[in-house]
Amino acid sequence: MGQTGRTAGYGRVIPWAVLVLWVVAIAVAGSFAGKLADVQRDRPADYLPSGADSTRVARLQEELPGGEATGVLLVYHRDGGLTAADRVTAERQVAAVTVPAGTAAGTAGTASAAPKAGSATSPASLAASKDPRDFAATLHGPGVPSADGTTLMYAVSTTAPGTDDTAKKAFVEAVRAHARGADGLTVRVGGDGAVDVDAKEVFGSIDGTLMLATGLVVALLLILTYRSPVLWLVPLVVVGAGAVCARAAVYGLASGFGLTVTSQSAGIMTVLVFGAGTDYALLLVARYRDELRRTPLPYDAMRSALRGCGPALLASCGTVVAGLACLLAADLNNIRGLGPVGAVGVLCALIAMTTLLPAILVLLGRRVFWPLIPAYGSEPKQGGPGVFAAMGSSAGRRPVAVLVTGVVLLGALALGVFQLPGALKREDSFTAKPESIAAMATLAEAFPDRGTRPIEVMAPTGAADRILAEARSVEGVAGAERGRSGGGWTEIAVTAGAPPESAAESAAIERLRAALDGAHVGGASARQLDLATTNAHDRLLVIPLVLASVLLVLVLLLRSLVAPLLLVAAVVLVWGAALGLGGLVFGPVFGFTGVDPGLPLLTFVFLVALGVDYGIFLMHRTREETRAGAEPARAALTALRTTGAVIASAGIVLAATFAVLASLPLVMFVELGTVVAVGVVLDTFLVRTYLVTSASVLLGRTVWWPGRPAGPSAPAAAPAVAPPPASDLVAERR
Repeated sequence: MGQTGRTAGYGRVIPWAVLVLWVVAIAVAGSFAGKLADVQRDRPADYLPSGADSTRVARLQEELPGGEATGVLLVYHRDGGLTAADRVTAERQVAAVTVPAGTAAGTAGTASAAPKAGSATSPASLAASKDPRDFAATLHGPGVPSADGTTLMYAVSTTAPGTDDTAKKAFVEAVRAHARGADGLTVRVGGDGAVDVDAKEVFGSIDGTLMLATGLVVALLLILTYRSPVLWLVPLVVVGAGAVCARAAVYGLASGFGLTVTSQSAGIMTVLVFGAGTDYALLLVARYRDELRRTPLPYDAMRSALRGCGPALLASCGTVVAGLACLLAADLNNIRGLGPVGAVGVLCALIAMTTLLPAILVLLGRRVFWPLIPAYGSEPKQGGPGVFAAMGSSAGRRPVAVLVTGVVLLGALALGVFQLPGALKREDSFTAKPESIAAMATLAEAFPDRGTRPIEVMAPTGAADRILAEARSVEGVAGAERGRSGGGWTEIAVTAGAPPESAAESAAIERLRAALDGAHVGGASARQLDLATTNAHDRLLVIPLVLASVLLVLVLLLRSLVAPLLLVAAVVLVWGAALGLGGLVFGPVFGFTGVDPGLPLLTFVFLVALGVDYGIFLMHRTREETRAGAEPARAALTALRTTGAVIASAGIVLAATFAVLASLPLVMFVELGTVVAVGVVLDTFLVRTYLVTSASVLLGRTVWWPGRPAGPSAPAAAPAVAPPPASDLVAERR
């Protein structure tokens, strides 16, 4: 058999072998991918700094008798003022959801009580209960009326569910079923326990919603891009296979090595797989289409396509993985866990797009491009100079003016950062208000000068009396009560004399931490304070690491120092502009009252690691043109003309996939999706098209310093390719 015959044989055997291996891999991975939700953890400690005081409190509370407590607040409200009948109704309903004080296994306020006779006792059996008394909930003191007489608040808690989320949900739902208003009396169930349940409900809907919405968006964009009834389906199926394998791999890491996986990191991984995977597919398919016009056999065309764009794909994946790996240095548990979770997703996307996608395309042959089939020896359809050629021409004619204008524009947008709202409060983290958030809003209005959720202090039992007395004497504290004891620690519930997450309450928390020697101060407000502090620390540590790692990958790929610095400077400018635009719209347009503390760090990682991809594709093609003999200015313009359309398509897909996050009912996802989507659009249509191109024209060969790409010379003539036997052509073109 001749060389052509052997190539034709490989073109049939190797793709089939790859396809079979992938079928086996998906069959195995599918059974584990569905279990990822089982190992996702969204408890407060999973989002906290590993070394923070509030994290220590959360862990110590789990070791107290009864374990983790679930606390709720019953909020009774009437606009014109509560009546005597309203108070009777409130007392009757509270009695119906708590056990009598005499049956408590301990003193009042311990949040631990014996269940009523005949009731279920395990969290699993409690999950089916409709009677709140089965949970042995304890009432903490009498109802607290507001000064204006419109609101009455009762604090109730239980340890029966422990850490079982299903039992917690059952408890909150049972309380809500028994606490109902009528005739103008509004009754809502709030508090940390109810907020946790409502948040878990929202998080539980994210996976399916995000997967479906992202798949639909990618499918629509691929149909518009390829204008083929078949071709769009191939990348979509392949990226879906990559997503299945990624979910299975992350499940293995979580169950086998204790990797922290939250709903946030799992959702972002889905977006990364679909966004990055589709980008890789667009670049590879475009190069493959070009090679089919120059090469008779699809297998050979695919090999050439992989050789041509493979380095750019590897570098693109490398920058994202390197940037995400830097998150391992973060102190926040959820941010640190996002690093390996996201990296696994991007790696699975790259493997799928460089193995399974080529195999399917080769097996389907040229007909997959129908009706725009690229025939061997044909030329691309010419439709005029093209929009990217026109853009490149304007950048080439006036590079200084274009560069200065673009930098000034992005710099002006970046000034919007100063308009970003303050830190996002927990009660403001939902785009719609579930019942628990509405209850907390009512309390904030009714008790403007009082804390409505406890500051939780864990004190050594031997020093509990001293610490209790010291806590009551701290400025800004309205009261403090002793709680459960066990394992050498005692829980003290402190009430602040200021609303939750206000500056005054934060100051009281800081004073408590300074005054209470040997104790740990936590609770919901302290957690938010620690989150903001740790995010600021993580930014100072992680951002330089991301910049250094991305620069290293670019230097290795481009063998230059100037070009990598140019690309990184461009994406950093894009990040500032995108964040500035967020500052202009989050408050005035979206009505958000705060920004998630992790937003600057996460958007920086994604925009630098992902945004530099398009610069990689452009500069890699520029280097190819330069080495082929083109003058530097012409090489830059040719690279823009030849890669502009496919990179624009990739940018639109990536921006659209991140924009899907904005459809989720959580403010942090809306903010993250908006900033990254805007940044990708700016990078695709402004920075890469105009700024990088004009800078390349201005710098000339200096852009490759200290490397020395080949100078202008006539490219070597391409060797003649003997046509294969007719039988082989017929077999491969089908």
